Amino acid sequence: MSASAFFAARSFAVVGASPDRAKFGNQVLHWYAANRLPVAGINPKVPEIDGIACHPSLAALAAAAGSSGKLAGVSVSVVTPPAVSESVLRQAADLGVTHVWFQPGSEPDGWALLARELGITAIGGGPCVLRVDPATLTPRL
Repeated sequence: MSASAFFAARSFAVVGASPDRAKFGNQVLHWYAANRLPVAGINPKVPEIDGIACHPSLAALAAAAGSSGKLAGVSVSVVTPPAVSESVLRQAADLGVTHVWFQPGSEPDGWALLARELGITAIGGGPCVLRVDPATLTPRL
């Protein structure tokens, strides 16, 4: 999947958002905010990170959005351990998400095949969203 398809979303969610500024979950969340892209964090332990709303799960985000329990038009960045990322991918599919970007190190085994089977286009095994040029929304290698 190209980054342009991912960034065509109306909004974004970062699963694994962290209040710890040293963690990639925090840096990725702030990248979206710094580039004026509408973003919500997904973290079951905190209601917000530096003024950015957080929800305990993708399902809770869908419920809060009042979108009939679906997240169509939302692209999801995943910054979780691989053991958690597979369940994130499955939940995203159940909620109508069609674009997921696994940040480096978050990819579960067999992620590409599973994403295809679930009808999700996914980026993984490559650059982090932090390497995306904000002016063009394309990855810098």
